[in-house]
Amino acid sequence: MKILSLLQYLYLVFAALFVVDMSSKWDSDRNAAYLSLFFAVLAVFMFFFRKKFRKRFEDRGKL
Repeated sequence: MKILSLLQYLYLVFAALFVVDMSSKWDSDRNAAYLSLFFAVLAVFMFFFRKKFRKRFEDRGKL
C-alpha cells in the first residue's frame, strides 16, 4: 500500500511536465498547447481523486 501512496504524487510530476510542454508550445502550436493543458488538468484531477479514494479505502479498513 505504501507504493500506491507514493505513486499518486507521480500525477503531480506529470502535470508539471505537461505545463512545461504547454508553455513551450504556446507560441508555435496553440492546439497542441491546449491539449497539454487538458492533460495537466486531468493529471491534477487524478491526483486528488486517487488521494481521496486511498483515504476512503484506509478508513474502511479501520472499522
